[in-house]
Amino acid sequence: MANGQQVAEENFQKFTAWTVSKTDDDYRNMVVRGVLSRVEIQAECGFSKSALSQNPRIKKALALLEKGLRERGVLPPLADAAPDGEAPEIRMRQPDHSRQAIDAHRLSRLEQDNASLRAEVAELKKQLSRFAVLQQALAETGRLPR
Repeated sequence: MANGQQVAEENFQKFTAWTVSKTDDDYRNMVVRGVLSRVEIQAECGFSKSALSQNPRIKKALALLEKGLRERGVLPPLADAAPDGEAPEIRMRQPDHSRQAIDAHRLSRLEQDNASLRAEVAELKKQLSRFAVLQQALAETGRLPR
């Protein structure tokens, strides 16, 4: 059984062999959220996903690979940090006024439907109480009242 260092070396060799075998188009097909898909890498290399983050040599080689791919235009550039080390401003999505109008119209239609259904339920309850009285009279006397 191989120890941890031997397994780490084997995994690094698999990773380097894998990187040599890929083209820029192969890498483009693996892009997920601006980086290479870690799941696809581990599946194609044949080691666990944790090897990508726990093996320092693989981790460094992967970072260099992604940096090189960004320079060649295969991967999108990283988001720039704000000047003076400040956190970048988070841009909020602007509300869509047409969507608000559609939602308002839908809400009013649903409220109207709800009101008409409540009225119908009230009418049916009234009829049910009337027929309950008739049923009770029929059960007591055996005939329908006039």
